[in-house]
Order: sequence, then structure tokens, then C-alpha cells
Amino acid sequence: MYEKTFPNKRFKLTFSFLQKHVSTKETILDLGVENPFSKIMVSKGYEVENTKGEDLDIDTSAIKNSNADVVTAFEIFEHLLSPFTVLQAITGNKLVASVPLRLWFSSAYRSKTDMRDRHYHEFEDWQFDWLLEKAGWKILDRQKWTNPTKKIGIRPLFRWFTPRYYIVYAERV
Repeated sequence: MYEKTFPNKRFKLTFSFLQKHVSTKETILDLGVENPFSKIMVSKGYEVENTKGEDLDIDTSAIKNSNADVVTAFEIFEHLLSPFTVLQAITGNKLVASVPLRLWFSSAYRSKTDMRDRHYHEFEDWQFDWLLEKAGWKILDRQKWTNPTKKIGIRPLFRWFTPRYYIVYAERV
């Protein structure tokens, strides 16, 4: 996925937000297979376990059986048909999750070569907040950031000032 590019800005902001809310003494279940960001968390002293690539819409057993203190979900929920089910399955009391925001000037992302690399949802912030609230979570902190590109055009220009990513820290109600 990151063969040609590495989202340095997003990773830096995500790690800073994580560090603000989760200590290295807490264990983390990171939803999704091992990835460059989970490796960064480990290199910075976090104890991280990843799910194994199972379809979380169908099989939430790894989530239900985890003893992790914190669940992280970085750009995962947009790929699921039913993130509500996954959010309810979490047994821990802390969640740090980020999603790409819906862009009014661009359609939802869809890879033509990888069936699992498609966005079923691209949220507006209020939709993600509502989803978390209905699943039993209270958001205690949130942040948004842009994702500028160095390409030329109207859409790349909009990306300089339109937030693309939304991250939250929530605790179980």
C-alpha cells in the first residue's frame, strides 16, 4: 500500500495524538494487519497486537477475545460495511480511531485492483461522532487535518484547506 509514498504528515499527527492519550504501559489492539504505523508504535515502546486480516464485518472474535487496554483503528472503519458491530465488540475501555472525511469535491476511494482497499463509508465528522455515541462511546478529544498534495489542479488546491482526516479519542460509556 505504501510502496511509492509514505504519509509522513498523517503518521506524525496520528502518533502525537496517540501519545497524548495512551501511555506505553497500556497494551494496544490495532485493528487491521501489521502495517507501517503499527511498526512505528512498536518502535516507540508500545506493545501492539494486530488483527490477522480476518473480515471484521463477519468475524469479531479477535476483538472480543483481546485483553488489550486500548483499541486503535486508523483508517479501518471506512472499509467496513458495519463498523457499528465492530465498535460494540470492543471489550476495552479506550479507543483511538481515525477516518478519512468525505470530500465534497471527490468521490469515495476505490482501488480497482484490491477488493479490500475500498471505502464503503467516508464519514462527515458528525456521522462518525454519532456512530461512536450509538455504539456506547464518549468522545473526549478530536482533531482534523488536511492532506495537501503537490499536484496541480482544482482538487489538489482544495486539499490544502479542506480537512481530510478526523481522529478521536473515546472512552466506553
